[in-house]
Amino acid sequence: MVKILRYGFLGIALTFAYGFAHDVAAQAYPSRPIRFIVGFPPGGGSDILTRLFAQKLSESLVQQVVVDNRPGAGGTIGAEIAAKSTPDGYTIFMASAPHSIAPSLYKKLAYDLRKDFFPISLVARQQLCLVVHPSLPPRSVKEFVAFLKSRPGQVAYASAGNGGSNHLAAELFKTMAGVEMIHVPYKGTGPSIADVLSGQVPVTFGNLLPIMPHIKSGKLRPLAVTALQRSPALPDVPTLAESGYPKYEAVNWFGILAPAGTPQEIIRRLNLEIVKTVNLQDVKDRYASLGAEPLSSTPQKATSFIENEIEKWAKVVKVSGARID
Repeated sequence: MVKILRYGFLGIALTFAYGFAHDVAAQAYPSRPIRFIVGFPPGGGSDILTRLFAQKLSESLVQQVVVDNRPGAGGTIGAEIAAKSTPDGYTIFMASAPHSIAPSLYKKLAYDLRKDFFPISLVARQQLCLVVHPSLPPRSVKEFVAFLKSRPGQVAYASAGNGGSNHLAAELFKTMAGVEMIHVPYKGTGPSIADVLSGQVPVTFGNLLPIMPHIKSGKLRPLAVTALQRSPALPDVPTLAESGYPKYEAVNWFGILAPAGTPQEIIRRLNLEIVKTVNLQDVKDRYASLGAEPLSSTPQKATSFIENEIEKWAKVVKVSGARID
């Protein structure tokens, strides 16, 4: 009996010591720079948001947060690097809608979004906008559809890459409107917008974050936004649902994830700081200027949201027939 009690108390002591060690580690966190991976090149919506949060988290955590751009393959290269990183809180990842699309588009991925990550918090919601170069005559969705039908397969649209949200948004539009366009994928939003601005590829379903300045300057003409409600940033621009396609909806989202296995004490600390950042007035003002809507959540709600997004986009991929081998 004495031996049993001795081992029982030893187990309790070890459990207490383990929990205490984790608490101490969380209190000491972070003790060195944090790497913040984004799967797209500089200039796109994910990059802009990542840099905004990197700056704010550097201030609140009193430790440098370094942005690491790892573009390519619709954001999946960066996701793979993040998924395989040590789960110690010193690597975090900016996920977005393309990452919930990828499981349905790619036959094989070197990571599993559900199993290899632990969501910390959602941070933003963003509509896309169908924009054209001003050299194109259409000024409405109806005119644009007629323009495309008179030139089947002759008009090209740009995307940030195969499998991205703007790729799928365009494919969904093509299916619903019964039109043909040529897909020109780029390695990120920045390069794709550059060619749309030059008129080389005159159409894109652009994320509002990076294209808002060009809409305001008149360098791009907005025809419709992609949510079921109009964007507060573009109240005069109709939705595609209003423009003859009532079931059309394609909205981007952004969330910060950590590799699976990251200590829960660190997840809680990061969630607290991220939620505080989203609610800062200067961050809200920055969101508004870029056409984004602030979001924040518990890790559990972020997990449920991403699960639902994976299922939703799987249906869109099936309807569109899009596939990447």
